[in-house]
Amino acid sequence: MKRILLTGSNGQLGYSCKKDLSEKFDLICTSLVKSKGTLQLDISDRVAVLNTLEKIQPHIVINLSAFTDVDGCEKNPHLANKINFEGVKNICDNFDGHLIHISSDYVFDGKDGPYDEFSTTNPISVYGASKLKADEYIIKNKSQYTILRANVLYDYHKKTSASFLKWVIESLQQNKSIKVVNDQLNNPTWTRNFSNVILKIIKKQGHGLINYADNGLMTRYDFALKIANIFDLDTNLIEQIKTEELKQEAKRPMKSGLITKKIENNFNIKPVSVDSSLHKLKKLVFNKK
Repeated sequence: MKRILLTGSNGQLGYSCKKDLSEKFDLICTSLVKSKGTLQLDISDRVAVLNTLEKIQPHIVINLSAFTDVDGCEKNPHLANKINFEGVKNICDNFDGHLIHISSDYVFDGKDGPYDEFSTTNPISVYGASKLKADEYIIKNKSQYTILRANVLYDYHKKTSASFLKWVIESLQQNKSIKVVNDQLNNPTWTRNFSNVILKIIKKQGHGLINYADNGLMTRYDFALKIANIFDLDTNLIEQIKTEELKQEAKRPMKSGLITKKIENNFNIKPVSVDSSLHKLKKLVFNKK
């Protein structure tokens, strides 16, 4: 049985990976904060990474660790670089096996998306620049790697607050009005679909730079309306605004999203629709038809 080291396992994608991979592999989970069944690992600590790799001796490393607070990265570029680049470099330099790393559509400027794997990168934020720097290092220095680019990953977990879907559902359940931007285009992607893609990539021994996103390009506002309709919540509580009104620290790619022809043609992986994903999630989490 192959041994997999999973970093950043307590995030929303980490929860999905644990569900999909734990029964099929010898899965060793790590996170920045130690918890039940999880080892502590700060990937920005080079010695800790080396010691963990020597102890675990994994065949595959799936790196989910990242500083994903886009505005936080803008305020603290040193920390963004330390985690999103130096941490990845620490893994690359000390691991000879198959590295699966999660990248982002934020490596693009969002002027003419959606993007495929050959599109020109041009990050407009510290977060995007740090993620691109890691991608480029992996491509240059690793022979066995899979870089999976994603955008707007979502799920519903009580323990995580970094989910757009969870924020929308819980706000509307409490009859709170929310403001959602209507000028950012993406493909919202359920983490369970993404973790299933990771499983298939492992089985197919897929390597290289690959995009995956669920089927459905839409604005955040349209996505919020879709969530409200499927979860039987009040759409009148959702107000559409422009991104510039939020006065955020970091710039966002506006016309973004990912093209998935490569993963469809080369790996026979067909993206799941956003609608069917939301219906399945609703049934799975809330036991509602």
